[in-house]
Amino acid sequence: MKKPRVGIVAGFGINADLELAQAFELAGAEGEITPISEIFERPQLLDQWSILSFPGGFSFGDHLGSGKVLSHQIKARIGENIRAFIDRGGLVLGVCNGFQTLVKMGLLPNTNQDMEPSVSLIHNDSGQFLNRWVRLEVNTKNSSPWLSELRVENGPLEYPIRHGEGKFIFGSEIIRRELTNNQRIAFRYGDNPNGSVDNVAGITDGTGQVLGLMPHPEAFLYAQQHPRWTREGVEEPTAGLRLFQGAVKSLR
Repeated sequence: MKKPRVGIVAGFGINADLELAQAFELAGAEGEITPISEIFERPQLLDQWSILSFPGGFSFGDHLGSGKVLSHQIKARIGENIRAFIDRGGLVLGVCNGFQTLVKMGLLPNTNQDMEPSVSLIHNDSGQFLNRWVRLEVNTKNSSPWLSELRVENGPLEYPIRHGEGKFIFGSEIIRRELTNNQRIAFRYGDNPNGSVDNVAGITDGTGQVLGLMPHPEAFLYAQQHPRWTREGVEEPTAGLRLFQGAVKSLR
């Protein structure tokens, strides 16, 4: 069977594109790292891909806020193309800076289908950049294909984080209730590192096709990457790899 093709955005301070490409390839897809400038010039590239992925990093140096400049450029230049991509069944992933980008362009959570931002990610309560592993809880009631291979997880899982603006906030109490009641929250922190409201670490849109999360699943593809793998042992495939396997399997 032909491998699903994955477009992985690169350029302008993005720095985790290679890790995402490796993750998708280990999961059985074909990762294609592509500069965002090329996608702007040739939006028809989206027609060749089944997944569009926004990696972590520091797009445009985060000078005006994490993901803010990139989100405005994407929304203005290919926002409608991405809408069409999702309408035909394409999957979208945003990790860390990619999550910040999706939130600030309004693609997540997009509750009213108007692509207007309704949640945000702001500076950590500590005021410090965090680089550590965190315990996460998966929302087993969220039907997103991204989570399909994680629902068998026996208890919490762990991913690393590395961010300075990871505190998740809701734009209103209405949005908070909608995301909670409709099971759009995908991940919650078991031990909240940044002050996120309701411990939110990741969310999906209403279709489940679009996932954004602050932790880095692509940084946990091998057991040896876990800091306690020699002491406690780590199940393989790892929890990081299984996230990508779920998405790829859903396309097949």
